[in-house]
Amino acid sequence: MRRWYGLAVNGVLIVLVIGAGAAVAFYGTRLSIADAESGTVYKQWLIKERDVFAIEFIHSVNNSPVKETFIVAGDEIRPIANRFAAFGAGMQSELEAGQQLTRDGEFLVITGFTASYKELNYIVGTVSDHVLSIHNETISLRELCGKNAHISIRVKRGFL
Repeated sequence: MRRWYGLAVNGVLIVLVIGAGAAVAFYGTRLSIADAESGTVYKQWLIKERDVFAIEFIHSVNNSPVKETFIVAGDEIRPIANRFAAFGAGMQSELEAGQQLTRDGEFLVITGFTASYKELNYIVGTVSDHVLSIHNETISLRELCGKNAHISIRVKRGFL
């Protein structure tokens, strides 16, 4: 009887170790794009601290290109640069403390952001696309989520 009990305990330990190993394989930090209302996930990417990604689009009011670049900071998203072609309605027109405005050819670039966000919210363009660049991959958000989709971009930790 004692021998059977020992085998059963060892069997349970083996299952727990294998189970824990499997859980670790599916545990991680990811960048997630989801429907802002329902929470339905469109796609997610494994990421790590300090990974950089960008969203590019044509601004719907002043009709000029914008590139917003972000960095993963813990479970938050921190803007690091905003590159745009023209000042106008809907664009940042005043610098906050610590921010710098420089030129990159025909473009203006604002850096020195101190804010961080739990999520970024966008409405995917109906006239022009929003494009996500991450890990040397370029993703059309119109193709992924659909025109006029209200999306939320978040850093999530846990089981995939």
